[in-house]
Amino acid sequence: MASTYLALHCHLIFSTKERSPFIESDWRDRLHAYMGGILREMDAVPEAIGGTADHAHVLAGFRATHAIANIVHDLKRGSSAWVHEEIKQKKFAWQTGYAALTVSPSQVKTVLQYIESQKEHHHRQSFQEEYRELLEKARIAYDEKYLWG
Repeated sequence: MASTYLALHCHLIFSTKERSPFIESDWRDRLHAYMGGILREMDAVPEAIGGTADHAHVLAGFRATHAIANIVHDLKRGSSAWVHEEIKQKKFAWQTGYAALTVSPSQVKTVLQYIESQKEHHHRQSFQEEYRELLEKARIAYDEKYLWG
């Protein structure tokens, strides 16, 4: 029996390329479900996936052997391929960068609720405002000229 115990929850946030509103509401839930399947295939635990027409939020549990950069790369690549093949949206692409914020076990429920309320949340705040705010709360330094690449 293994003696390693890990509670590693991560909130991933990434936008569509140039924040284009590619993700239509009529297939958004299917995309999110597919993204959950990609995570499960990588032995990660999808806890919540949500977003709007121009970005996605993912709350996932990771293993000690996971490299977040590899997870995000495979998640973006696989979901882009799905959109191209299933939805026939050939211009669809994700932005190059992403944010990955660790979430303490005591805050998982709060982040889960935040992700589930994205539609309502963005009636009050743009994605750009939200992204900057999340980075600042996490004390992540950023340069505005690289933020939206």
